Formats: sequence, structure tokens, C-alpha cells
Amino acid sequence: MNDTHTVVRARILELCAQREITVNRLATLSGVTQSTLNNIVSGRNNSTTISTIKKLCDGLDISLRAFFDTPAFDELEQELK
Repeated sequence: MNDTHTVVRARILELCAQREITVNRLATLSGVTQSTLNNIVSGRNNSTTISTIKKLCDGLDISLRAFFDTPAFDELEQELK
């Protein structure tokens, strides 16, 4: 079972690969600091906000709906904490 943070990281990497850009290029395009984005994709940041994801979507020229429109998000189990 994947958790939300793992799926978000995988989705960012997938979208970068599809567009043939590096994570650092995405940071530049989106206005998210390189250190923040590196922390997200390396797993050191497990509290990515929707605001940050929206900035990444803007940099990728996609909607939030497109970001989350992947089977991996549909398969997440409810996280109760």
C-alpha cells in the first residue's frame, strides 16, 4: 500500500519524465524553491501542501485535476491520524 506522500512524489517524477525536464527545471518553472522540491521528491518532506502542488501544476501547465487524475490516487486508503 502506498501512502499519499509516496504517490505525490511518484506523480511529480512521472510528470517530469513525461515532459523530459529535471526536478530542478520544474522548480524554476513553478517558483517552488529547489530545496523544497528536492525535499519532496527525496521523501524528506512529508507535508506537501495543495498550494505547493498548485504551483508545480502551474509550472507543468496542467490543472490540479490533471495532477490527481491517475489511478494511484484512486487506490489510496483513508489515512486516519
